Amino acid sequence: QVEVEEFGGGSVQPGESLRLSCVISGIPFSRYKLAWYRQKPGEQRTRVAHITEDGLVSYADSVKGRFTVSRDNAKAIMYLQMSNLQLADTAKYYCHIPLIIKWGHGTQVTVHS
Repeated sequence: QVEVEEFGGGSVQPGESLRLSCVISGIPFSRYKLAWYRQKPGEQRTRVAHITEDGLVSYADSVKGRFTVSRDNAKAIMYLQMSNLQLADTAKYYCHIPLIIKWGHGTQVTVHS
């Protein structure tokens, strides 16, 4: 049974930082490409970052230079370090395993002054 769960969401002011974690069990973690998505009310869910089995990373233009995705294969955890958060980053953030189309339940990030 595959389990995916996000942690680390919260409420911050513009310019502050958060680190999200995605804890995964039930798969050989190191063999899977992983991704972070986000969704705002009334909008489609969009990919913000992804990381391959070999550690190659890519980002959406909206977060490039501010967000960093990484993975710890020993702990089976993927991270999203979010810096210089802005109002537009407010969304529910989801962990995704593309190969098996598996999602976590999401964690809310709210940026407001």
